[in-house]
Amino acid sequence: MSSIVLFSDHYNYYLHAGRTSMRKSFDGLCGIIQGELGREMNVKDVFIFLNKQLTHIKILLYEPDRYTLLYQRRHKGRFTLPAAGPEGGSIQPKIYSKGKIT
Repeated sequence: MSSIVLFSDHYNYYLHAGRTSMRKSFDGLCGIIQGELGREMNVKDVFIFLNKQLTHIKILLYEPDRYTLLYQRRHKGRFTLPAAGPEGGSIQPKIYSKGKIT
């Protein structure tokens, strides 16, 4: 088994529209996915969470026998978000081949 995560178009990417406390770990983020978004973790889904200041990001994905959580903090600047749809809850952004979320 490899410990490398490869993000590709084989996944569905969901950006949580609300702001998330970066103190949340695996169980807390899974609680948001189930409670607020009404979804279950799926091997094809990647969930993206941002803090209020848009300076921290957490990415959660489920693999057949484990969860993977990636965490990044911007040294300068903020993450840019796509426009939200009227349904709220989550946004499914476009993913470009270089992995840039727009």
